[in-house]
Amino acid sequence: MDPSRITLRNFEPIDVDDVMAWAVDDQVTRFTRWNTLTTKEETLTFIKEVCIPNPCHRCICIDNRSIGIILVQPGSDEGRYKADVAYAVGKKHWGQGIGTTAVKMAVSSALKEFPDLVRFQGFVDVENKASQRVLEKAGFTQEGLLKKCLFGKGRFWDLYVYSYLPSELKLL
Repeated sequence: MDPSRITLRNFEPIDVDDVMAWAVDDQVTRFTRWNTLTTKEETLTFIKEVCIPNPCHRCICIDNRSIGIILVQPGSDEGRYKADVAYAVGKKHWGQGIGTTAVKMAVSSALKEFPDLVRFQGFVDVENKASQRVLEKAGFTQEGLLKKCLFGKGRFWDLYVYSYLPSELKLL
């Protein structure tokens, strides 16, 4: 995939059909904290009530068409020096380096917007090997395993925690 075709931007209501192409897929949402969307109305509500009000939720685009979501969410108060990173990419775009490129772009953008950030962290299900590889290729380091640290979708999740510390590493 030519990285110049990949962009990050805010979501818009007009993205609803493109978002449906990936957000209705159980394989895409398997490791997300939100449930698979099932209807156009539900998808539009997700865009309008979750994505648009939160500018940290960015649309991953190829040729300006939504193929996924990424967020870099800075903390507040004592946590304002770190940001959580999460993402999902449509299945037909897996294995093309798009997730890695999007993570690098989002972290770079966040560093410009929030210059006090000293830590980026991602939490990845132990079964999600592809997402682990995305973070590793983006320059993140696996720090440890958090057992049963999250309950969602009817089960406890064991998560690896990954970090990227700009002061110690260069974004690849």
